[in-house]
Amino acid sequence: MRRLTWFNVTSLTLGFAFLYIPIVILVIYSFNASKLVTVWAGFSTRWYFELMRNEAFLSAAWVTLKVALASSTAATVLGTMAAYVMVRGGRFFGRTLFSGMIYAPLVMPEVITGLSLLLLFIAVGLERGVFTVVLAHTTFSMCYVSIVVSSRLATFDRSIEEAALDLGCTPFDAFRSVTLPIIAPAVISGWLLAFTLSLDDLVIASFTTGPASTTLPIRIFGSIRLGVSPEINALSTILIAIVTIGVITASLVSKRAIARRRAEERRAAGA
Repeated sequence: MRRLTWFNVTSLTLGFAFLYIPIVILVIYSFNASKLVTVWAGFSTRWYFELMRNEAFLSAAWVTLKVALASSTAATVLGTMAAYVMVRGGRFFGRTLFSGMIYAPLVMPEVITGLSLLLLFIAVGLERGVFTVVLAHTTFSMCYVSIVVSSRLATFDRSIEEAALDLGCTPFDAFRSVTLPIIAPAVISGWLLAFTLSLDDLVIASFTTGPASTTLPIRIFGSIRLGVSPEINALSTILIAIVTIGVITASLVSKRAIARRRAEERRAAGA
């Protein structure tokens, strides 16, 4: 184990300060009573109530949530199917092309992806709206799900699945009863990753959205072009709080599951 040196501690401190001090300042100024975000005029929760009455932000948040839920679910289903084919399908005609099409969105600039999808929707005469944003987010996020799930399938012990087949299960029943529960953590992780990518996307959504389907990142970007308002600070603080609560909850659930599994192992060893 390497010892901590003054250089390592200083580098770590500066790195965390660079990342988190702006966030702390943003949270503090979200409680500023002044309309000017750079002038402190006292503590106030005024802008949180103003945000709750802002129909534009509320509507954009609802659209973003709908898009994220729909696209992450579709991307998880398609990504899991693609991963299963890549890992279990062996060598088949067009495998290289299929693999390249899955991994292409990982390395392709989002501007190119958004522009190509825009041209496709125009060519087929599909009106831009929530549905087109869902299609676009599903397209670029399913590759992330595929990578996460395929990494778990590659290390999966197939003898368990074969035992289920020997005991009379059909291939679908074996997948549903044996394979899917084992790879469920990877599938859930892929869904969460796709959900996060959809919530955060700005570039692709700006190409594929319509006038009545503005997402929250687009609304925020459009607002800060005229200057950062205290409402943006309040909205950002709410998002930070949601993410923090989610991370802490997931950590506690994971620790509790590990502790429960260890207790069961100790009871089984004692028996």
